[in-house]
Amino acid sequence: MNTPITRRTALLAAAGGALALPQRVRAQQQYRPEYKLTVVGNRPIPLSEGAFQWAELVTQRSGGRINLKVYPGSQLVGGDQTRELVAMRQGVIDFGVFSTINISPQIREMNLFSLPWLLNDHRGYDAIINGAIGEDLFRVLASREVVPVAWGENGFREISNSRRAIAAPADMRGLKIRFAAGAIFSEIFTAMGANPLQMSFADLQPALSTGAVDGQENPINLYLAFRMDTLAQRHLTVWNYVADAGIFVVSKQVMDSFSPADRTLVIECARDAAKAQIAACRKGIGVDGDHSSLDELARRNITVTTLNDEQKAAFARVTRPVYDKWAQTVGTDLVRRAEAAIRAARG
Repeated sequence: MNTPITRRTALLAAAGGALALPQRVRAQQQYRPEYKLTVVGNRPIPLSEGAFQWAELVTQRSGGRINLKVYPGSQLVGGDQTRELVAMRQGVIDFGVFSTINISPQIREMNLFSLPWLLNDHRGYDAIINGAIGEDLFRVLASREVVPVAWGENGFREISNSRRAIAAPADMRGLKIRFAAGAIFSEIFTAMGANPLQMSFADLQPALSTGAVDGQENPINLYLAFRMDTLAQRHLTVWNYVADAGIFVVSKQVMDSFSPADRTLVIECARDAAKAQIAACRKGIGVDGDHSSLDELARRNITVTTLNDEQKAAFARVTRPVYDKWAQTVGTDLVRRAEAAIRAARG
């Protein structure tokens, strides 16, 4: 006997068919045409390169189901990189490759990386991001409605200026030094007798070209990529005073909207991009015997002053009150555990 097809039975059949669709297909139907990924700066600096690689990997491996578009230069927040975390929590940004310096005004524990001369070298840095401290910091970030998925790197920050070589704290006196974000940096440079000025990365190059500031602090490969030697930055000191970590992050709301398989895909792509980002940050600066970036500095006739341990200790003594004050802000227990992990890594 044939059952008559009514409007009601047709609707029920359609609904049943939709429910029978595989979870992956149903999730795909709910995905947005585009997901926005923010990063400060632009190619070719490693932090930004990592963001582009993450976007490309996710888009390719998902077959275009998850389409990431990078918005470099923190353009989604008008160039103010310190607002990226807030904008993600507000739903303006979906993915991000954050700098710990830029989110430390909102996440006090991230100032750990900015304690002067805590880390000193990549052994100390790796001990933090690859160990229990890194896991703890991810838990702190996860409590702010975002999902951290991989540690990357923006590099150790060195200092350049247009006026003189810097080899001792007295050489800092009177220099106008730009810093990106965070009150701790203002206090560090003030303790050394400099005049710190906060400004966005977008405003940095004009400020250097006009002489509004004498100097700046950034990783060597960023200095080279943006040809800061052409902006009167002829003196560069390698002092590794702080490190800037990169963090690959997804909005919790967005991550929750993905199928379990796609969440895994996003995480795996982030880890692959982060690994490449870390390698790019360390390229040519003496790690694993590669000195190509240092050689490029020499080719450009830049005066490079590399501090030894004794010289670094002199700067550390001058800034120790800042260290002790901010250790309390970061969390005394967290700092002490980090110090122990770094000592163990150095043997």
